[in-house]
Amino acid sequence: MSPLTDDQRQGAIELSIGGMTCASCANRIERKLNRLDGVTATVNYATEKAKVTFPEGIDPQQLIATVESAGYTAALPAPPKAESDQEVQEVQEPENELRPLRNRLITSLVLSVPVIAMAMIPPLQFTNWQWLSLTLAAPVVVYAGWPFHRAAWTNLRHGAATMDTLVSLGTLAALGWSLWALFFGTAGVPGMTHPFEFTIARSDGSGNIYLEAAAGVTAFILAGRYFEARSKRRAGAALRALLELGAKEVELVDGRRVPTDQLNVGDLFLVRPGEKIATDGVIEEGTSAIDASMLTGESVPVEVRQGDPVTGATVNAGGRLIVKATRVGSDTQLAQMAKLVEDAQTGKAQVQRLADRISGIFVPIVIALALGTLGFWLGTGSGAAAAFTAAVAVLIIACPCALGLATPTALLVGTGRGAQMGILIKGPEVLESTRRIDTIVLDKTGTVTEGKMTLTDVLLAEGEDRDEVLKLAGALEHASEHPIAQAIARAAQSTATVEDFANVEGLGVQGVVDGHAVLVGRPKLLAEWSQHLPVELERAFQEAQAAGRTAVAVGWDGQARAVLVVADVVKPTSEEAIRRLRALGLTPVLLTGDNEAVARTVAAEVGIDEVIAEVLPKDKVDVVKKLQAEGKTVAMVGDGVNDAAALAQADLGLAMGTGTDAAIEASDLTLVRGDLRVAADAIRLSRRTLGTIKGNLFWAFAYNVAALPLAALGLLNPMIAGAAMAFSSVFVVTNSLRLRSFT
Repeated sequence: MSPLTDDQRQGAIELSIGGMTCASCANRIERKLNRLDGVTATVNYATEKAKVTFPEGIDPQQLIATVESAGYTAALPAPPKAESDQEVQEVQEPENELRPLRNRLITSLVLSVPVIAMAMIPPLQFTNWQWLSLTLAAPVVVYAGWPFHRAAWTNLRHGAATMDTLVSLGTLAALGWSLWALFFGTAGVPGMTHPFEFTIARSDGSGNIYLEAAAGVTAFILAGRYFEARSKRRAGAALRALLELGAKEVELVDGRRVPTDQLNVGDLFLVRPGEKIATDGVIEEGTSAIDASMLTGESVPVEVRQGDPVTGATVNAGGRLIVKATRVGSDTQLAQMAKLVEDAQTGKAQVQRLADRISGIFVPIVIALALGTLGFWLGTGSGAAAAFTAAVAVLIIACPCALGLATPTALLVGTGRGAQMGILIKGPEVLESTRRIDTIVLDKTGTVTEGKMTLTDVLLAEGEDRDEVLKLAGALEHASEHPIAQAIARAAQSTATVEDFANVEGLGVQGVVDGHAVLVGRPKLLAEWSQHLPVELERAFQEAQAAGRTAVAVGWDGQARAVLVVADVVKPTSEEAIRRLRALGLTPVLLTGDNEAVARTVAAEVGIDEVIAEVLPKDKVDVVKKLQAEGKTVAMVGDGVNDAAALAQADLGLAMGTGTDAAIEASDLTLVRGDLRVAADAIRLSRRTLGTIKGNLFWAFAYNVAALPLAALGLLNPMIAGAAMAFSSVFVVTNSLRLRSFT
């Protein structure tokens, strides 16, 4: 038995559930658990997980016992395994899960095809064909259909009925009737034939066998179950792919190679060019370019140097690095991404709760309807065959497997596709929110803009050379740690050598570069050395400051030579992102703590009309509340700690994955890339997933409701009912898998 973690003792646990065969099973387990005092449980049929919160006095073993008393199995999550064990388990698990189902499906298909062919094609009905039919059909119903009968028996013992009850009743009734007709009726006589027809020919029934219905229905439903199980595995592939991104081994600075799960916070490890970074950390030594495309989809490598943070699973594309681990194991960004995806797939949307309630009520009603149909046909003297056939058709057509699959398959595929695109959906209830939002509040810094200073303009005095200005100013600024200095140094990429470097507090820097005495800073610094800005540079300096940008003066050898303009520039994709958000019917609002002039400049550049500027971090949440009080449904996009409360307050919070953990925790959707266009994609994907769920529910339920009267009136034979029922499940799964092509 696995030892309990702190979480499990405090009262939140995720149980692995076994033995569920349909959504009604999940519904039953959920009801049983929720009857315990203070327990709240959601059971997801698709992921076979139960998320349970419980008060302190309850032992998790009591929860397991409750599930087992309902006729299912439950287990605490397994402790983390060593890397090699994990790989072996991941390879075996899908195989072990699918193999018995595949074996039963192959058996049922091989044996039932000749049974169906003989029943439907009169020329194939040779003398005593019916006995061969029985020989082939019996193993299909008994062996291949065993999971349905076992589940029906378990449910019966607990006084419940699920979709398996319908399948078991329908197929056993068809087999039982056929046995009676063969041994005690006239169906067993040599030379008996059976015309294939869509409607029911009424007779006393002793000459009719329904082996093709019993075998065919079992095969069709098994096929539906098998493809459903496979689609569940495929839909969960995004999660496994995320976990696969991580490095398996790491080399410590002392030369030892250890599995990554043995790393501790504070450990120093080596990353050579071309290797994956083992875990989240900070660079202690070295410079390089990091390729984060596998994690973020961003194709351009990011330059990093000492002191820069790096993320586990990204690739070192340049030099040799020594990295200090800051987060390991389940705390890393990769592990948290995987956890978000899994949580989203285990939660339940409102629409799913509706489907569970429907299937819980639907099954007993159908059984009553089947008995009523049988009674009605017998009472009107139509003969036992017509009565029995109509009742079996009702049982088979009603099996609402498609209803149980409608939500989980769409959710699994939708959240999985999102993960591949760098969109992490925290829970299915998020999908409901995306449908209603009409206003989107955008934090400026780091969301609409780059969030770091960039050189935007070089304004020269008459006769000066741009390259010379950048070479001398860039070399001097390279020696400074200031963000503005770093922006100039990055743009200049100067290799000139600096002597006598000095930082003049609050004014700028000075030093000797290639024999020139260079000054970079405020005009006041240059004025102290009698280097006054010419009129045109003075005007350009004032204009840049008025537009909310930062201007820096450059001079050397007794003369002011240039003004460099630095700003937090708008991301190249932001304007297109705003257009896409407007196309989704959303009104964008720019929110910032910056001054009004800067905010208006940025807003004009990207096409936002409404600006709320000079807002203190603690007041951002009040802005969201005010918009909500005006009757708006608000989405908020942010990336900083100061956005966390506003993200949590908003009807839909979207965090940039390039932002802080606090923002990511408080949000509903995380956008792994720092690209605002992904926000529009996230909302479109969420709406598309919700639309798919609703489409699935409509078709699954409408189909059952429309087909039941036809079956009760005797207009469908059980064979056609079974084929149609299996088709509805396959339709739902296929419809959900269309989300995998979302772009």
